[in-house]
Order: sequence, then structure tokens, then C-alpha cells
Amino acid sequence: MKKFVVCALLVVLLLSAVACTKTEYTETLAFDKKDAKTIAHRGLSGLAVENTDTAFILAGQHSYYGIESDVRRTKDGQFVMCHDDNLNRIAGIDMSVENSTLEELLNVPLLPKNEDSQVEHLSTLESYILICKQYDKQAILELKSNFTEQEIVQMIAIITGLGYIHRVTFISFGYDNLTYVRKYLPNQSVMFLFSSLTDEITAKLIADKIDVAINHKELTKKALEQFHDAGLKVNCWTVDDKAKAERLVKMGVDYITTNILE
Repeated sequence: MKKFVVCALLVVLLLSAVACTKTEYTETLAFDKKDAKTIAHRGLSGLAVENTDTAFILAGQHSYYGIESDVRRTKDGQFVMCHDDNLNRIAGIDMSVENSTLEELLNVPLLPKNEDSQVEHLSTLESYILICKQYDKQAILELKSNFTEQEIVQMIAIITGLGYIHRVTFISFGYDNLTYVRKYLPNQSVMFLFSSLTDEITAKLIADKIDVAINHKELTKKALEQFHDAGLKVNCWTVDDKAKAERLVKMGVDYITTNILE
């Protein structure tokens, strides 16, 4: 009997822990951001399904400086806003993004944020840019695919045609993506995404005058001062804890990318 009680308690504790990891927010969480600017990660993904028009519009209706989203190529040479390379996590189906057409991807209903959510679908590059423009937000556009030079040119042409290229910051884990952007737009705002800080990365960013988008756990005060001394801006991702965000603000970071803080 004693063994049964112990097992039951363990089950309860486990279920409680799981429940705690699935916090559902009904509003953003305020924090003291001082002069730092906040960026809504994949739209306001703490409240809405990520990378959808609804998430972008919600971010636009709040005080965020920028709206971040992920862009990938499609099979038919178009651009779709999606973080993952497969729809397993967000739609529950095994469907490759780059091996599907834009029409096929846009027709897939995404898993709801909660039981009361409306049916959502992925967004397009054009729709994302137009929403940023409507709400006068900086478009923080993450280049997820390893794009060709011609694809970068195509993307630039689309955004330029929409009259918003001056309000786009291109970010990527792929350095070549940023190199292509700077080839055609030498003064464009770009940020290199990375998780581990090294002397090599630091030297390269400073030499190429490319701003910083770093995993917040890796940033040190010394590195921040080094980047700032070189005239670079520093963006920390992805911070959802108020206390951590406020510590980074006190350090002097320029941007906080977040799912729910505001």
C-alpha cells in the first residue's frame, strides 16, 4: 500500500510539472525595459499561433519595436513564413516545407493555440511585410533556408516593391545569406544569429560591421562592451523570463526578442 501511495504521488508531481511547462497566457507580461527595444518572436507567439497573420497583427497592436518571423523557400520558388523545415510540430503532419508548393502549405490548418482558437494558416512574405508596414513595425526577417543569391535578390525585389525595404532587418544563422543581402544593399540592417560566442565570431562581426543576435545565455558584459565599442547593436533571444530580461537590460543590450514579454 505504501508503495502504491508513493507511486501515486510521483504521478501527481509529474503531471503538475508537465502542466507548468504548458503555461497559456492571456496577455503579455510587462517588464522594465528602459531604453531596450522589444521584438515579438514569430509574431506575438505567446498569445497566438506562431508565424500567422493573427500573431503578426497582435504584435502590431502592442508596443513592440519589431516583429520577427522566419522565411523559407517553397518548391515552386515562393516564400512562406515558417520556422521549421517540416510541419510536424505546428500542424501534426509530416510535410516538408521546401518540397511543397506555397498553395499546399497555405491550405494546411495549424494546430490551435488552445481549444478556443480559430483555424490558422501560415503566412506569406508579402502578408508579413504589409502587416509590419500597416503597424509601422520593424520587420525582423530571419532567413531560415540557405538561400541562393538569386533568391535573395528576388526577396529584396518583393519587399522593395511593397515600399518597406528601409524597415527590414535581415537576420540569419547562415552567414552567406547576410553576405548576399549586403552585396546588393550595402547599408542594410543585418544581424548574425548564433548560440556560442567565440573570438572568431566576434572578430568577423566587427570587421564586417554586422550586428549581433545572440542566445541570451551566452552574452557577457565584456562581450557586450566590445560589440558596442565597435558600433554594433546587440539583440538577445529568446527571453521570456522577466527577471532575466531586466538583468540583460541593466547590462545594456539594445534588443530583447521574446514570445510574451512587453
